[in-house]
Amino acid sequence: MGTLIGAIANIINLVFQIYIFIVIARALISWVSPDPYNPIVRFLHNATDPVLYRLRNLLPFLRAGTFDFSPIVLLILLSVLQQFIVSTLMQLAH
Repeated sequence: MGTLIGAIANIINLVFQIYIFIVIARALISWVSPDPYNPIVRFLHNATDPVLYRLRNLLPFLRAGTFDFSPIVLLILLSVLQQFIVSTLMQLAH
């Protein structure tokens, strides 16, 4: 049973890592004027917009002029959640 929980922890860790890279790519692409019809740009927006919009509604002070702090806050939240969930599952596996 411990091996199964360890495997689930590794999969969850991988999912968190992939989503963190997606958020970073979204933040980097926002610095330029990308083509909104580009499939990669559309994927990045579709994958991150629901979470970022909720975060912006929850914490409206994250936008300071033209600079948006919500991806930074999301990255911090994802990292904390990742550490907590994965380490808890790994402890259960052992």
